[in-house]
Amino acid sequence: MWTIWLIIAGIFFVGEIMTVGFLLFWFGFGSLVAMIVSFFTSNIIIQTSAFLIVSIILLFITKPFVNKFVNKTPTVITNAYNIIGKKAIVLEDIDPIQSKGLVKIGTETWSAESESDRKILKDTEVEVTAIKGVKAVVRSL
Repeated sequence: MWTIWLIIAGIFFVGEIMTVGFLLFWFGFGSLVAMIVSFFTSNIIIQTSAFLIVSIILLFITKPFVNKFVNKTPTVITNAYNIIGKKAIVLEDIDPIQSKGLVKIGTETWSAESESDRKILKDTEVEVTAIKGVKAVVRSL
């Protein structure tokens, strides 16, 4: 029976190599423990119990420890979302009824809509509060 546990452990370890979750490793280790237990008893229930108990205990004990070392870099705001909070000038009236309007944010021109669904006239200074699809949501300053 030890050969079956060794094969199962190998399957778990290969599966762990193919994934990034660091979950299957503990089941592979539990399989190795069950293999050692199989040298002392031929009872499959005891072997399976050893496999499950060791795997689950290792999983719950080491998961918080592993989470400390997993790369949890904060999401970097890039591309379109870096304009949120910036000031802009209205190039074309923002009209919620006709669903049109343009603003200039730095050197870029964006389609825009009003945060309050009110018309904002040309040359008004506004602040970008959100991105909604491909439009900048703005409010008057």
